[in-house]
Amino acid sequence: MTATAPATDPQIEIQGVTRTAFAASRTALGALLLRDLVVLRKNIWEFALRTVIQPFLLCFVFLFVFPQIGQAVGGSGSTGGPSAFATVLVAGVVGISIMFQGVQSVALQMSQEFGFTREIEDRVQAPCPIWLVAIAKVLSGTAQGMLSALIVLPIASVVHSAHVEANVHLHWWVILTLVPLSCIAMSALGLVLGTSFEPRNIGLMFGFVVLPITFLGGTYYEWTRLAPVKVGQWHWLQTIVLVNPLIYVNEGMRAAFTNVPHMHLYIVYPVLIGFCTAFLTVGLRNFRRRVLS
Repeated sequence: MTATAPATDPQIEIQGVTRTAFAASRTALGALLLRDLVVLRKNIWEFALRTVIQPFLLCFVFLFVFPQIGQAVGGSGSTGGPSAFATVLVAGVVGISIMFQGVQSVALQMSQEFGFTREIEDRVQAPCPIWLVAIAKVLSGTAQGMLSALIVLPIASVVHSAHVEANVHLHWWVILTLVPLSCIAMSALGLVLGTSFEPRNIGLMFGFVVLPITFLGGTYYEWTRLAPVKVGQWHWLQTIVLVNPLIYVNEGMRAAFTNVPHMHLYIVYPVLIGFCTAFLTVGLRNFRRRVLS
């Protein structure tokens, strides 16, 4: 009587070749990411225009047109006037570009794949767990978010009037850690939104979720500037916006690209990690439910 060793890793046989489930999943994940990379390369100009237009218009209007026509920017309480506002806005447009890229590259694409054609069914037939298909979406959105930050930062730094200068200071250890973390968080948010809204209601996502996140996300102001908005002794707006993940992304971008006051990094990092965990947990659960429904 011969003893058989317990199986530690399931075996999958594909076209006569036997390999472990882990190896098959790793290959499938690589193939899914490679497909998204090929699609991105073929549509690189569309990606670039989609990424550049909004930050360019924000900087052009606030930092070029407004100073030219004598319109004040930055508020009466700001020190440094237009240059101080330019410095704040540079980091803000990088953060908002990462957010929009995560939502567009993941949520909008999922709304199409979960639509009438059910294209998502072709993806989940890959030899890997269902959750890994969703992770591939998040990783693809993360890569696109990092690329958008790389494109937007130079534009935001140079598009301004002659007497307006943005004081950009690169803090590399923060850039190399916080930018990828922010891209993961925003792509995971895109996963949640893409699996929570029906394709026919995708317009509601922008009206009820994306717009409030954008305008209350600290793109045009530092979080500390909200302190005067209060009822009695309660700084109600400064408190409420703490549930907005974009406020931590933008504050982190200010720590990475400028020397302006910002939220403490020992708060930004743990909160963004918490948002990543929460968004991935909810997004993966919703993705599995939508695929199997």
